[in-house]
Amino acid sequence: MRQTFKDSEHLLRLAALFAAGILLFFITRAALMPAGFGELGHYRSGSLQDNRSHRLLFAGSAACAECHDDVVQTVSAGKHTSVHCEACHGPHQAHASDPTTVAAKRPDPLVLCATCHEKNVAKPRQFPQVDIQEHAAGASCTDCHQAHSPAME
Repeated sequence: MRQTFKDSEHLLRLAALFAAGILLFFITRAALMPAGFGELGHYRSGSLQDNRSHRLLFAGSAACAECHDDVVQTVSAGKHTSVHCEACHGPHQAHASDPTTVAAKRPDPLVLCATCHEKNVAKPRQFPQVDIQEHAAGASCTDCHQAHSPAME
């Protein structure tokens, strides 16, 4: 029996190294894990309050519709009905709160339209795609298309 455990010193070193690794893991975990983590599954309960403390950036389509009902009607009748205002115009909470001092952003149509409609083999074939250079030859998309209802004019 003594012969069996004679060369077991390397196994003891490996077990000690493994135990030290586990101990280091738990110490690191305790130091880095935020308070409240795990109270709501794998969420941290304090994150809800943290999120409430951030300044709002997006107003939402309902806020846009209060002043721009004509545009909302145009969009809802066109192919961009599922695209919300701030997807193209950016966050506008400040503009919705005080439209007299904060101007709305008017994006560059050539850059913006290419974001979704530039030809890409990864997009479904039925999705409207164009080779921007070939299609527009440097012209703006709004030279031929209405921005909120982009069928050909």
